[in-house]
Amino acid sequence: MLRFSHNAAMTTEAISHLRRACTEAEGYLELGLPEHALASLQRWGQHVHGDARGCYLMGETLRELQRYRDAIFPLRRCLELIPDDIHVAMALGWCLKRTGQLEDAIGALEHAIAVDPSEAVLHYNLACYWSLAHNRRRALQCLAHALEIDGNFRDLVCDEPDFDPIRMDPLFQALTTAVG
Repeated sequence: MLRFSHNAAMTTEAISHLRRACTEAEGYLELGLPEHALASLQRWGQHVHGDARGCYLMGETLRELQRYRDAIFPLRRCLELIPDDIHVAMALGWCLKRTGQLEDAIGALEHAIAVDPSEAVLHYNLACYWSLAHNRRRALQCLAHALEIDGNFRDLVCDEPDFDPIRMDPLFQALTTAVG
């Protein structure tokens, strides 16, 4: 769970209301009601952008609504407030990829891996992004690392269209069919 990091100008009452709005937004997201989550957060406007949890929830809500471009600002702001949160970096990379900002998406995931290199999902997603960027060598390195950490990712490879640019590569085939 993300920690709160409030603007010093916020009153105790405003902080309390923002916490309630964040809790409400989380509940709506869990229920699959991102429109309601967005409304809860939007009531607090600029206060949300001074709070890490609020920014993350705003970004996740916009991501759920497939408003990827809109989600980038609050996710970037959240990463400014808590730069060591790999989940925020991964969500940001996800949105950047979907808005055609592949180089920035790669940068976000490389940042996350620098924070926690033990997360297989980060290496797997980075392999996808490098594949889309037509960097076969980096894609295979990242994929190999992901599979070394967690061989279960091998089950996802055949259905992942991001690997289509390198799918016929003999090294890719050897890596993805190897028994782990």
